[in-house]
Amino acid sequence: MAEIRQPMSVQPEGAQRFMGRDAQRMNILAGRIVAETVKTTLGPRGMDKMLVDSLGDVVITNDGATILSEMDIAHPAAKMIVEVAKTQDEEVGDGTTTAVVIAGELLKKAEDLLDQDVHATVVASGYKIAAEKAEEILKDIGDKITINDDEVLLEIAKTAMTGKGAEKAKDTLAPLALNAVKQVAVKENGKYTVETEDIKVEKKEGGSVEDSKLIQGLIIDKERVHDGMPKKIKDAKIALLDCALEVKETETDAEIRITSPDQLQAFLDQEEAMLKKMVDQIKASGATVVFCQKGIDDLAQHYLAKTGIYAARRVKKSDMKKLSKATGARVVNKVSDLEGKDLGNAGSVEEKKIGGDEMTFVEGCKDPKSVSLLLRGGTEHFLEEVERALEDAIGVISTAIEDGTICAGGGAAEMELCKRLNEYAEKISGREQLAVKAFAQAMEIIPRTLAENAGMDPIDTIVALKASHETKDHKRFGIDIFDGKVKDMMKAGVVEPLRIKEQAVKSASESAIMILRIDDVIAASGIGKRRGMGGDDDDMGMGGMGGMPGGMPGMM
Repeated sequence: MAEIRQPMSVQPEGAQRFMGRDAQRMNILAGRIVAETVKTTLGPRGMDKMLVDSLGDVVITNDGATILSEMDIAHPAAKMIVEVAKTQDEEVGDGTTTAVVIAGELLKKAEDLLDQDVHATVVASGYKIAAEKAEEILKDIGDKITINDDEVLLEIAKTAMTGKGAEKAKDTLAPLALNAVKQVAVKENGKYTVETEDIKVEKKEGGSVEDSKLIQGLIIDKERVHDGMPKKIKDAKIALLDCALEVKETETDAEIRITSPDQLQAFLDQEEAMLKKMVDQIKASGATVVFCQKGIDDLAQHYLAKTGIYAARRVKKSDMKKLSKATGARVVNKVSDLEGKDLGNAGSVEEKKIGGDEMTFVEGCKDPKSVSLLLRGGTEHFLEEVERALEDAIGVISTAIEDGTICAGGGAAEMELCKRLNEYAEKISGREQLAVKAFAQAMEIIPRTLAENAGMDPIDTIVALKASHETKDHKRFGIDIFDGKVKDMMKAGVVEPLRIKEQAVKSASESAIMILRIDDVIAASGIGKRRGMGGDDDDMGMGGMGGMPGGMPGMM
């Protein structure tokens, strides 16, 4: 009689495991679902998404990174696609939707090859070859610019803002973004670097977007600490203090025994004298404005007001750094160390009421390396979308200035990539050629999606675009969404930093390759329960998948 073998499992009951083709299919599907989610937001005619959280807070946007960060995504493969958007946002500040859509299309094309029995390793290898070649091609199709090409830089900013909620105000916002970036750009060894954090965006409801303005200095969300202080100080000498204007308490527990009223009075007089001495030291340094990172005692406030010094307290550390860059002041840790050379300068420091809140405006700084943008708008949701659009614009201008290379938008770069990769694929022998061709075809998804979202016929548009790129000098030809024609995007003013394309292709191909190489997904069950019992399961590296069993194919 034949022996009956019982299948053996080395995993606990309730654990889930997907192997081979099932695991690949499931991961590819998860990645594609994420790409499909943001696909309709691509381009100037892209639609918006309304995201509602558990508390009922609403975010309305078509910014890919914002949508994916706000969505509650559980699937581990889908999370890898979200990382693509995150990386794109951090590296360039725009092009997040492009990167995610390309990643989704690469997975779709890979699935077609897997169905034809091309091994996943071969597909991954072909994609790697294609990604490296794509980087070469992109460098070749880029155009050079400098920090003084204001017209092109403005077009780059407007391209980044087109299709966002703030689009109608792009003529107001683009020059603000450009001036802000140029102001904080620092030249080192012949190359420019831009710290976008040095541009502080302060938004206040009320007025219209046209009322937004660039401050040659900073807006600090603090009011003066005492009503007796002057509201405005011209030609301000600014002191930045990283210490409290208060009498220090002892660090160890101390007890002071007072046995008579005279001793109490002497103790209070001593405190008062110490505070007065601090204020006198500030006045002696020549300071007329004090920004304090810590607290200011009520009595110190009184003395500062009497001497006509403007003071604000509990200023954020990040704002102190920006103030230092804007005014040239040095942050001082002890009042006794404060000297005239530590002070910064500003044309004026004034308390103004904006949108119902008192704020301190430090304006008229000489060549500030940190500036503020004051954004105005009718509603909170609109203002948030304007802020996102402005941050995209700042990001792309900074990238273009740092790299000095740009390329045509409107699907032009992707179509040129498609054409040249197809030509390159002919030179490759073996099955990798199929993967390189699939990679090339995947690039078509960007112009195709732009056309679909604009209500154009995607097939006719792609055919016309392909035909135009066959002509040698037509590498800049893309889709003009507004009149439905194929034309030179540089002349149409649709321009992007080259790094957007480079980073999008790089991130998308890396995540697609990583997902394709997974052939086994093991989801442990009950990890959460066992952790509470002091088990060692934390060391298994499975924590991120604890929520998967029972709902693994689910997304949100």
